[in-house]
Amino acid sequence: MSEQPDQKIRLLLVDDHALFREGLARLLASEPDFELAVPCSSGEEALRVLESREIDLILLDYDLGAETGSRFLVLAAQRGFKGRVLVVTAGLGDSEVAEMLRLGVTGIFLKHNPPSLLAKAIRKVMAGEIWLDQRYLKILLQESRASDLQGRGRRLSEREREVLRSVFQGLANKEIAVRLQVSESSVKATLQQLFFKTGVRTRSQLVRVALEQYRDYL
Repeated sequence: MSEQPDQKIRLLLVDDHALFREGLARLLASEPDFELAVPCSSGEEALRVLESREIDLILLDYDLGAETGSRFLVLAAQRGFKGRVLVVTAGLGDSEVAEMLRLGVTGIFLKHNPPSLLAKAIRKVMAGEIWLDQRYLKILLQESRASDLQGRGRRLSEREREVLRSVFQGLANKEIAVRLQVSESSVKATLQQLFFKTGVRTRSQLVRVALEQYRDYL
């Protein structure tokens, strides 16, 4: 069945700053073609919403206090979210922008832009376009070239390499945490990122992929 031309865009706003979140929610609610779910202050809240509602586009702040937008994206993908993501942020470094692009976001919108421009960005992203500030376009080009040469998920961060080596050596999460001097929850989060990047679901599959594609990191 074809979609109705007046079908609303179902939005989910995730931002840990209450004043900004509530103000933006009022702005979005005033647009006739937007349907806004209850705004969320954390990734955990947002994941619960995704379990109960169909969402077309997530407006995601990168810095969510105790967690980052990248961790949320990995968890959302693991739970089957197939919609689009527009990062709404005060600013990101080049490495963070590259990370967001590798995780599949469809745009990065800077908070210093006029609020009216956000509605335009949302509609363009939902029409299949990418929304990026001019300064980030070169990073998109670099990531596209890297993707062509190396394939999806080929590039790993130093922490991901360390965890991958430890998994290959048969260490448990607790042992990896001790070795790297980080929390066990941090190890679990990095494993989730590795699962997402390599397209696997288990540690044994990750070991096999490591042998096939990541020998240089072991």
